[in-house]
Amino acid sequence: MKLWQLLKSHLGPYRQLLTLVVVLQAIQTFAALTLPTINALLIDNGVLLGDNDYIITMGGVMMAFTLVQIVFAAAAVWYGAQAAMAFGRDIRRDLFHTVTGFSAREVGQFGAPSLITRTTNDVQQIQMLVVMAVTMMITAPLNLVIGIFFAVREDLGLSVIILFAIPAAVISLGSIVYRMVPSFQAMQLRIDRVNLVLREQIAGMRVVRAFVREPLETERFEQANDELTQTALRAGRLMAATFPTVMLIINISSVSVIWIGGDRIGAGDMEIGAMVAYLTYLIQILFAVVMVTFMVSMIPRAAVAAARVVEVLETESTVRQPDDPVTETPEHGTLEFRDVAFAYPGADRPVLGDLSFRVEAGTTTAIIGSTGAGKTTAVNLVSRLADATGGTVLVDGVDVRRLDLDLLWSRVGYVPQRPFLFSGTVASNLRYGRPDATDEELWEALEVAQAAGFVQTMPDGLDAPITQGGTNVSGGQRQRLCIARALVVKPELYVFDDSFSALDLATDARLREALQPHTANAAVLIVAQRVSTITDADQILVLDDGCIIGRGTHAELLDTCPTYIEIVESQIGQGAVA
Repeated sequence: MKLWQLLKSHLGPYRQLLTLVVVLQAIQTFAALTLPTINALLIDNGVLLGDNDYIITMGGVMMAFTLVQIVFAAAAVWYGAQAAMAFGRDIRRDLFHTVTGFSAREVGQFGAPSLITRTTNDVQQIQMLVVMAVTMMITAPLNLVIGIFFAVREDLGLSVIILFAIPAAVISLGSIVYRMVPSFQAMQLRIDRVNLVLREQIAGMRVVRAFVREPLETERFEQANDELTQTALRAGRLMAATFPTVMLIINISSVSVIWIGGDRIGAGDMEIGAMVAYLTYLIQILFAVVMVTFMVSMIPRAAVAAARVVEVLETESTVRQPDDPVTETPEHGTLEFRDVAFAYPGADRPVLGDLSFRVEAGTTTAIIGSTGAGKTTAVNLVSRLADATGGTVLVDGVDVRRLDLDLLWSRVGYVPQRPFLFSGTVASNLRYGRPDATDEELWEALEVAQAAGFVQTMPDGLDAPITQGGTNVSGGQRQRLCIARALVVKPELYVFDDSFSALDLATDARLREALQPHTANAAVLIVAQRVSTITDADQILVLDDGCIIGRGTHAELLDTCPTYIEIVESQIGQGAVA
């Protein structure tokens, strides 16, 4: 069972703390269950006989036992909560490290909304079970077993009521829990669906408004929300029936105790205090049954959540640290593709096939082609966002699958197709890959990236705030800041994945001119849609359907590659090509 597996692995470090909780709960339970017996003695030997000294003495003893119960119960809850919260923290930590190690393939397999739900809501369900277990599940069995012992000791004749009351509570509450299980199992999937729809609508808000699709998206969300609501209501209605059912059983049992106990008192077979104590024990026993049943009702939902969490934790990334990583390389500033192929799992045909080229230090290689040709897929293989399914990608003369991951990533400066900034400041984003960079180095990178001008106009300069995703700056500014972030690292290999598309032609030209001295000793790989961005490249690769169909300089391709000529004509015009 995945739930037991998760509890065993992550509660192990807190075994001593949990043992202390069990001891504390046992002491407070014993104190609580001793009180009815003392109360019976106070009634029979004090109240009925009018012995005030005995009443005061036994009252003091009851106060002492009550104080013990309160202190030990509070301590048990305190230490139990510490263990449960630490347990949840450890699972979230492990999930975070596992997910951040995933390649694009695993992230796509689970989906971002589901991964978020598993790291938050699913962990919360398991953590809640642990909290309730250390505060209730330990107390309930103790109350049940010790309570039955004390009740039978008070009066054996009344114990026939227990023989009927406990099975009645177990059967009625068990049937309710059994019907709740399917609803709890479906609830996590419904939460996933709501998160998915909401995330899509927030991320695609501009598209929704541009195409006036608010009514359709509202309907989608209402449908997902209604499904979750109906599932929660089914579980809620059943849970709401729990308390009335319990009270009915307790009240019937109490009436039976008073009825039968009254006859026994009248016959002289039982004392009044014993009947009061027995009634108290019976109520405590039945409430213990309720607590156990309530805990059992939580297990199915926690089990579903645990299975989803373990599924993530047990998923190995296709991109992982090699067993014997290479930390020294024979070359510096080189990139080579040798017969590289890549196919997604289950795909009918590969995205890339037999891709071979080499980028030397101090040179620039550009990749151009139609949408869907495999350009971004190719550059993703360089920094191991995914691994090639065929052939070899070499950085500095070593297969990237054998290179130490930290070494590989430190030598590659990657600017993604979709520029992304983290919440913080301009400086914190620029120092993301190199925390020890000085302010002078940051300004130098901003100057090269043509971003110094607008950063200087910000009220706080380098300390100007950046919102999540960089939404408080324009697309072009965001793209230039991402380029500056890569320049701060000063890597041996720059990978620009269509990183100049949001820039106007003048800014694009100035940026590429400023880049040349800073990339003179590094290899540069550029993916571009715009021909004007790559005309000065030392080598241009024309990609179509995952294969290289043209290779050479701009001038050479104009003479030898019809596809390249078509691209140039579509952007610059036939006159320029002629």
